[in-house]
Amino acid sequence: MARIAPDETDRPLSAGQLAVRSGVAVSTIHFYEAKGLIKGWRSAGNQRRYSRDVLRRVAIIKVAQRLGLPLAMIKSAIDSLPGGRTPTARDWKRLSAGWRTEVDRRIELLQKLRGQLDGCIGCGCLSLKICALRNPGDRVSDEGSGPILMERSASADR
Repeated sequence: MARIAPDETDRPLSAGQLAVRSGVAVSTIHFYEAKGLIKGWRSAGNQRRYSRDVLRRVAIIKVAQRLGLPLAMIKSAIDSLPGGRTPTARDWKRLSAGWRTEVDRRIELLQKLRGQLDGCIGCGCLSLKICALRNPGDRVSDEGSGPILMERSASADR
């Protein structure tokens, strides 16, 4: 395995290098930057450059996204880091503890939803529009379009 020269560890990464090292597409790097999740700068040649600590930030973003967390929650967590520093092990414990509560809430919601699906399919009508149990008389249509019952269930759980 080749050793990296000491000056190599301080050299900034291009968007392409950051993408390869972090396992995401260059367009994802640009998207994260546009959303304020990572920061870069322009070189004298007008190319995007990123400090190497951005690799850790991208790793944290990827983990949070795999948990299904919204970007706004991820950004809020990253913005809570003092001085925009690279997250430490202590920072990670704090961030993950906050996320654990949200993940637990989502698991509970999905378990309830799974139970509701079994019940609806079991009745035999196979129609959420006319289902006498979930939506008698299509009353939900007056409340708008989309997953109204699911949204109502989610807000009741909070």
